[in-house]
Amino acid sequence: MKTILITGCSTGIGYDTAKQLHAMGWRVFAGCRRPEDVERLKHEGLADALKLDVTDSGNIRQVFQYIAETTGGHLDALFCNAGYGQAGAVEDISRHALREQFETNVFGAWECISEAMRLFRRQGHGRILVNSSILGFAAMPWRGAYNSSKFALEGMCDTLRHEVAGSNIFVSLIEPGPIATRFRPNALIKFKQHIDIENSVHQAAYQAQLNRLEAEGSVAPFTMSSPDCAAVCVKALTAGKPKARYLVTFPTILFWYLKRILPTFLLDRLQRGAVKGQGK
Repeated sequence: MKTILITGCSTGIGYDTAKQLHAMGWRVFAGCRRPEDVERLKHEGLADALKLDVTDSGNIRQVFQYIAETTGGHLDALFCNAGYGQAGAVEDISRHALREQFETNVFGAWECISEAMRLFRRQGHGRILVNSSILGFAAMPWRGAYNSSKFALEGMCDTLRHEVAGSNIFVSLIEPGPIATRFRPNALIKFKQHIDIENSVHQAAYQAQLNRLEAEGSVAPFTMSSPDCAAVCVKALTAGKPKARYLVTFPTILFWYLKRILPTFLLDRLQRGAVKGQGK
């Protein structure tokens, strides 16, 4: 039986990937930050759901120790999915808010990978999938903290891919564009928590951000469903020869190629234009 640990499984891409792999016969250790989500997933049939807060080093070590003890030291794959988006202009993001963003999006993934690599090295194989974003290579306004965290993940994975070359351990990035998940409601909480909207020079732009984050339904064209995105994750985790990157949604594919053919000033103009309507 194949085994995997997925972080950030309470909803969205992590949740749907866990459900799809479980239906395929995988043993899925589905990590959730909140105990009530762990219990909900167990009631839904994911018996190996467990509490995992990726900002807590002790909790990460406990989870990997538990997996090693439960499986006899066997783990086939790790999907680092946990993350959220901190909206706000670079000049308005405090060190504290930036630290919170990186603790979840980057440092948690980094530490989980370090723990998984110990198991992968001993058993001689493994698969790592990291949830990046179109914003991991195409930076757009009002998303500096999130952009930076995803750029960091891209650098980490590109480096690790070199370091595991020839080892039968594979590293892949999934780079989604707009996906129908709880990303916006979660981002809204952090936006209100950390950004002084009324006293910012960007107050008008922030009102547009609030309108976007509070809107019901899809606010961006070419939005993909979470189960469809999860199907790409499953493909990456089961491919015989996994790709380094999986571009998900039309905007991701478009900007991937535009970045390679356009001069910076034109690309900048397009990226600013892409968020005039406050899409992801």
